[in-house]
Amino acid sequence: MYRLYIGNKNYSSWSLRPWLLMREQEISFEEVLIPFGDGAFEAVSPTAKVPCLKDGERSVWDSLAIIEYLADRHDGVWPADVDARAWARCAAAEMHSGFQALRDECTMNCGLRVHIAFPSPALGRDIARIDELWREGLSRFGGPYLAGSKFTAVDAFFAPVALRQQTYSLTLSAPASQYAHLVRGLPAVNEWYEAALAEPYRDRVHEDEAQAAGAIIADLRTRFCTHKAFC
Repeated sequence: MYRLYIGNKNYSSWSLRPWLLMREQEISFEEVLIPFGDGAFEAVSPTAKVPCLKDGERSVWDSLAIIEYLADRHDGVWPADVDARAWARCAAAEMHSGFQALRDECTMNCGLRVHIAFPSPALGRDIARIDELWREGLSRFGGPYLAGSKFTAVDAFFAPVALRQQTYSLTLSAPASQYAHLVRGLPAVNEWYEAALAEPYRDRVHEDEAQAAGAIIADLRTRFCTHKAFC
């Protein structure tokens, strides 16, 4: 069985991508969560980062590499249609390598609700481009997912954006907002989200990033920090 090493569900957008894909594709795996800040990533990944997939003695690191590794072994990871598959790979790669302002200004923090008082022009451009991509995929391939009627890897890559929209009240067009709502309603996304709210530890770096983003108007996390190393 595969073993997938991930970081905190409250923070780790990179971990969410392969985790969600494997859940939606019903690919069996063992989850191993390593909290940020405990120094254990070095023991499981050559980059000392998560996610990292173990397949027997083989290690596959980086979220895009993990998904391509799974695509070699399981049908349905990418769309079957050639045009949809090409578009989905391009969109996923764009998400993987771009949207730096979104990453910097809207760090993933599932449990918070944050008001951004002064979004940068770069953040506005990132959100506009994501909205454009989503509307293009939904229009070209018929929805309700980005590349057609089935959830595929491109949806997994953009799932953290759907959660960020909820955290930061990001403004999207009606079709894009409807798509984000659909993703947040997936049972596997709900499983991830509820686990994120229940995590008993906090990572100071990620918490400071959220504080810098704007005014925190709600903290929905259900447990206080009980691990001194992470508070």
